[in-house]
Amino acid sequence: MMNSEFTDGLRGSTPILVSTIPFAALFGAIAVSNGQTVAEATLMSATLFAGASQLVGIELFGHSVPLWLVVMSIFAVNFRHVLYSAAITPFIQHFSPLQKALSFFLLTDPQFAQTLVRGETGQKVSFAWYMGFATTIYIGWVGISAIGAGFGSLIGDPKALGFDVLLPIYFMGLVFGFRKRANFLGVVFVSAVVSVIAQQLVGSPWHVSIGALAGVILAALLPPAKPSGSSVVAGETKA
Repeated sequence: MMNSEFTDGLRGSTPILVSTIPFAALFGAIAVSNGQTVAEATLMSATLFAGASQLVGIELFGHSVPLWLVVMSIFAVNFRHVLYSAAITPFIQHFSPLQKALSFFLLTDPQFAQTLVRGETGQKVSFAWYMGFATTIYIGWVGISAIGAGFGSLIGDPKALGFDVLLPIYFMGLVFGFRKRANFLGVVFVSAVVSVIAQQLVGSPWHVSIGALAGVILAALLPPAKPSGSSVVAGETKA
């Protein structure tokens, strides 16, 4: 049973690996262009394992900014993981403390989305499934980062090839995965507007977390969706 759940996780994350390849190669190339060695870029992917934060961090390292600013910028980009971990905690309560620590380290955007969907549809989120899903993404990210670092000079300017638009498209795809949820349009609209305003007033990368918080606050204030089986007939509520 454990092996089948692990295999199920591996199969589920394989499409994610395909979409991850351009980002990992892009990070490796940018890391080397900003002065890191192939080994340093690979080690950063293995220990930090946070694509968007790695790209932000490596750009700041390349401009020789103070270390505290690098740390705060990475924290701002990764703050959404605080919300992610809170959302999936009810589904991994049966994990041991060590398993939880490892799970949160491996928590990525697609890992969060699939864990939430699996838990909310009544399927058990086992540690074997979780690790199977995460293993493909982790090994793929680290391995492709190393390849991108090694052959980054062959890529040239990533922006000239249009690679800089891949990350926004990827996140948009994740967002639309929740399009059937109640209040989806309102929450997305408010998050987007607040994020744009925050980018103008506060700047990047804080606008990401500020926009996310605005959406969370709105979702908490809005009334929960009514059960699909309920209806109101002649002023009488029937379930």
